[in-house]
Amino acid sequence: MTPSIMIVSLIFIGISMIVSGIMKSRFSTFSKIPLLARLTGKEVAEKMLRENGISDVKVISVEGFLTDHYNPTNKTINLSPEVYNNYSVAAAAVAAHETGHAIQHATAYSWLTLRSKLVPAVQFSATLVNWVLLIGVFLAVSGNPTLLLVGISLFALSVLFTLITLPVEFDASKRALAWLRNTNVTTSEEYPKAKNALTWAAMTYVVAALAAVVTLLQYVMIYMGSRNRS
Repeated sequence: MTPSIMIVSLIFIGISMIVSGIMKSRFSTFSKIPLLARLTGKEVAEKMLRENGISDVKVISVEGFLTDHYNPTNKTINLSPEVYNNYSVAAAAVAAHETGHAIQHATAYSWLTLRSKLVPAVQFSATLVNWVLLIGVFLAVSGNPTLLLVGISLFALSVLFTLITLPVEFDASKRALAWLRNTNVTTSEEYPKAKNALTWAAMTYVVAALAAVVTLLQYVMIYMGSRNRS
């Protein structure tokens, strides 16, 4: 890793830590605000599934803090204990967001479908990309940038995956917030808090995408510079 890439990486690590800290702080704060509807995260997810005509998705609890996710392989909405068991504004927001992914899957949402198709290729490239880039940069400095170009191509797959994740996450939050508002699961006072929680969660994906794009551009610049010297 070159000094410039290392500096940029450290900057984005710092930004990511700040955004993640704010997101966790919001979740902690809104977790202490009871939902007037008295629905747990599990009940919110199940209600949203029913009202969207989805009967083949299970809502289960998984260990960990903020480990909430939707698994399209076995059609399960996996909620952390803080979300699954609690009837707070934060729990309702997170549960509705993950249910939004289940609805995307059920309706064949194009961006989610595309992201799912990229998963095998991204998993393969992830096992190689760091070593290929490291050796590629070393060889590029020595006047042979070919391997670096291979590494850039592999890394570009991860960047593409990260960018495609943005509309997937934004759309899931949009579906969640519309449902929370239209069904009155959240009151007029609770809704802005749920929206705030999901907005900061989305920001973590935005920061990750920006970091990936900037890092990719830096590797491209190293490659171009190497070609110009050769």
